[in-house]
Amino acid sequence: MTFETLHKDMVAAMKARDKERKNVISTLIADVKRAAIDAGTREDIPEELVDQVILKSQKTAREQLDTCPDERAELKAEYQFAYDVISEYAPKMMSDEEIRAFLAAYFTETLATKNKGQIMKEVMPALKGKADGKAINRIVAELCK
Repeated sequence: MTFETLHKDMVAAMKARDKERKNVISTLIADVKRAAIDAGTREDIPEELVDQVILKSQKTAREQLDTCPDERAELKAEYQFAYDVISEYAPKMMSDEEIRAFLAAYFTETLATKNKGQIMKEVMPALKGKADGKAINRIVAELCK
């Protein structure tokens, strides 16, 4: 996802007078800008940074949704809307089968050790932002049995 795409979508939401969508995208843009300043890439924001920020925002929105009490229906609907909008921009995650194939293709020697800690230490940097950490952990645990 490029920063320019986020900006264009925010402008489109403003023109359509979709205040809620504009607010969610605007928050994403602010988070990306903040991360870019911290990384020292204020002028030319890389796609990886944008994807990283979107994934972090998606995780935060999911946690808000999960912890919101059911009797607060209006707030829960607001969190669900924000999660849905952020999910539109989030990069597609690898499926369980794709993770297994990736591990089999690139980490066969490491998997042979059956040392879960060592496997996770090598696999996580390779799959960061491409697959869900919980799914990777679950699959590695299955393979270490």
